[in-house]
Amino acid sequence: MKLVVSKDILKVNDKIAEIIGEKLENRGVMAVNILGSPGCGKTALIEALVKNAGDRFKFAVIEGDLATSRDAERIEKLNVPAVQINTGGGCHLDANMVLTALDDLDLDYVDVLLIENVGNLVCPAAFKLGERKRFAALSVPEGDDKVAKYPTMFQSVDAVVVNKIDLMAYLDFDIRRVENDLSKLAPGLKPLLVSAKTGEGIVEFSGLIEKAWNEFQKAQR
Repeated sequence: MKLVVSKDILKVNDKIAEIIGEKLENRGVMAVNILGSPGCGKTALIEALVKNAGDRFKFAVIEGDLATSRDAERIEKLNVPAVQINTGGGCHLDANMVLTALDDLDLDYVDVLLIENVGNLVCPAAFKLGERKRFAALSVPEGDDKVAKYPTMFQSVDAVVVNKIDLMAYLDFDIRRVENDLSKLAPGLKPLLVSAKTGEGIVEFSGLIEKAWNEFQKAQR
C-alpha cells in the first residue's frame, strides 16, 4: 500500500497554484486570499470592501464553505460575480478547487479576485491558491490569544485585520497582546482595526487592496 504524505499533496497543490497565478497575471487579475475563523466576519469585510472600493475596482469573489451557498448569495446581491465552492467537509480550499471555479468567472471583467477561504486557522495556511496577497481576519469575540495559538497562520499572511472592534468595549480583548504577539512571530505586521458593521477602518482596509494593486500593476510593467 502506498502512503500519500502531506509533502506530496502540497507539492502538487503548489504546482497548480503556480498555474493559477500565471493565468491570473496574464489576464491582469490580482487574487487575495482572505483567511480566518468561522464567524470572524470575512464575508462582511468583503461586503464592506466592495461597497467602499467598488467604484475603483471590478471585484469577483470565490466563496469557500463546507456547505450552503449563503455567502455567495450575499455577494451577488451587490452585483458582484461570485462562485461558491462547497468542500463537503474539507477544512480548506485547495488550488485545484480554485482552478475549477475560475471557469465560472469572466476574468476579462475582473481586477481583483477575492478568495474567502473556509473558516479555519490551521489548514488553509499551508495551501497556496495562486494568490498575490494573503489577509488574515481576526475578530474581537475570538479573543486576543489567537496569534500566539496559531502562529503558522499569522506568519503566512501579508496583513492582519481585527474585525468587530465595535464590541471591544464589551469584551475582554487586549489589542496590545495581539500587537506584541505579532511583533514576535511576524515582525513588521501591525493589526488594522476595523468594524464591518459600523464602517470604521474600512477606508484603510480598502487602502490595503489599493496598495497591493499598485504593486501588482508595477510588477506587470
